[in-house]
Amino acid sequence: MSAAILALAALAAFFGALLGYSALRFRVEGNPIADQIESLLPQTQCGQCGYPGCRPYAEALAKGEVEINRCLPGGESLVLTLADLLGREPMAMEIKHKDPVVAYIDPERCIGCTRCILACPVDAIIGATKQLHAVLESECTGCELCVAPCPVDCIEMRPIPQDIQNWRWPYPSSASWPLSSNAIDVTKAA
Repeated sequence: MSAAILALAALAAFFGALLGYSALRFRVEGNPIADQIESLLPQTQCGQCGYPGCRPYAEALAKGEVEINRCLPGGESLVLTLADLLGREPMAMEIKHKDPVVAYIDPERCIGCTRCILACPVDAIIGATKQLHAVLESECTGCELCVAPCPVDCIEMRPIPQDIQNWRWPYPSSASWPLSSNAIDVTKAA
């Protein structure tokens, strides 16, 4: 009995040492800035930024390959946080549509297949199998990922009417700042 215990202890020590050596020898270093950026991102994996998920976008941000304004679910607060973290200037959100949009499901054509529910990265669509589905407008980011899987094309993107709750002051365009083409340059006029 004691020989079996000693053999198991020796095997455990050998494999423990082998795992410890492997952990030191084959350790993969991650980019700590990319890790920090990824922890700030909303983890919706929606692809609105042009990358297949939040981790590839975080790595591109850490390398300086992409702008900080491409994550629509994160919104303006994420842009300000990323600008502070990366030492960049804050900028307006990059929006695909002229106006913000939200998904709308036509109740006459919805067959309750649940494909849109599975495709939605933020769980903004509610419903059950073979039942009518609905979109929670307050949760929808307008990513359009639910449109393509729908077999009956009952989902459309509708603009959100602008009201006092979602209106934002427009950023000045770079062409008009600091002087527009019609402005008088007071330094040259004097």
